Amino acid sequence: QVQLVESGGASVQAGGSLRLSCAVFGYSYRTYCMGWFRQVPGKEREWVAAIDSGLTISYAESVNGRFTISQDNAKNTLYLQMTSLKPEDTAMYYCAADGRYGGTCIRRFNLNPKDFGYWGQGTQVTVSS
Repeated sequence: QVQLVESGGASVQAGGSLRLSCAVFGYSYRTYCMGWFRQVPGKEREWVAAIDSGLTISYAESVNGRFTISQDNAKNTLYLQMTSLKPEDTAMYYCAADGRYGGTCIRRFNLNPKDFGYWGQGTQVTVSS
């Protein structure tokens, strides 16, 4: 059974850093496109970053240069390192997986939540000014 479990969310001040983790159970993420999304109440879920099995990485423009997506093969864990955090980064953060294309993401940028079939429960990040 496929399961994604996020952790690492917290409340921080603007300019601070956090590292989110997504533990993957039930499959090897190396055969999936893995992504991070975030959502604020009342708004649509927003794509943040993605990495495919070939280690092609992409970021949304709003986080490019501040966030880093990575993975630890030994721990089967996906990470999102966030630096220079801003109040507008406040959201529930979700990791997601799409296994339809053997590890390739359907597109490199502007991924749609509908492209992903597996989701974690989310972890809250709050950035205060």
